[in-house]
Amino acid sequence: MPPQVKIFAGNASHELGEKIAAAYGTRLGDLSIQRFADAELGPSFNESVRGCAVFLIQSTFPPAENLMELMLMVDAAKRASAASVTIVMPYYGYARQDRKDKPRVSIGAKVVADFVQSVGTDRLMTCDLHAGQIQGFFDIPVDHLDGAAVTVPYIKSLNLENLIFASPDVGGVVRTRAIAKRFGAEIVVCDKMRLRANEIASMQVIGDVSGQDVVLVDDIVDTAGTICKAAELLMERGASSVRAIVTHALLSGPAHDRIKASVLEELIITDTIPLRQENEKIRVLSVSDLFAQAIRNVVTHESISSLFI
Repeated sequence: MPPQVKIFAGNASHELGEKIAAAYGTRLGDLSIQRFADAELGPSFNESVRGCAVFLIQSTFPPAENLMELMLMVDAAKRASAASVTIVMPYYGYARQDRKDKPRVSIGAKVVADFVQSVGTDRLMTCDLHAGQIQGFFDIPVDHLDGAAVTVPYIKSLNLENLIFASPDVGGVVRTRAIAKRFGAEIVVCDKMRLRANEIASMQVIGDVSGQDVVLVDDIVDTAGTICKAAELLMERGASSVRAIVTHALLSGPAHDRIKASVLEELIITDTIPLRQENEKIRVLSVSDLFAQAIRNVVTHESISSLFI
């Protein structure tokens, strides 16, 4: 007899957790997270998880507190004799620190991987890692889901006549090409140079976008400087329209103001991170069905390769 499935969500992803649980066909489990006067966190399960397959949903933004909360949740489940504990981390924080690109820096993505495994996590489920090779930092199974399963159907529904895809930087070419192949479309690249993080020194377009309906593709939008500058440059190069699809919308600092003032037709995001401010140019698509299907297939030991990148 397979173990009973119980799904819980941390504070950062409670709304998404409710959607995933509903899509799976169950309710979200009863979990309390005590906060001490000094802000120390103390999660506790208000129902038995003994012998259960436990799925803990939490995106790690801003990474520090939400990550710590999630690790304490895993520890509580293991100590409560759960049969297995799977972390469902729609947005994997620190993923942008995936290598040493200059001397004397940390590899944050590896630190998080070590932290996740150190508390006894049995499996990790995530979506659109900043770099796919981050999976190699883990010695446990990693289910790397493809956010395009949610965004591609929406782009198809728009019936854009002269569709072309654009990568906002050289590093995103592989991701952009993978989506463009689903449409049989071409890609162009916006080559940027940075002086420091979140600050662009210059940008140029490699490829022709004259008369084209351009869709920018990226995994993360933070301050929105890159995506808005790329959209402006593409319009200057003769594009008919520019919109963007991004999986993880951090939207820090001036991001919302930049998007509202930009030439973007719309910014299409997912709910891996909750939208904390209304914006008429932003359309949110839910990944709840995607994760619910992945959970179902893991529990029934069926293939989920169609949900991978």
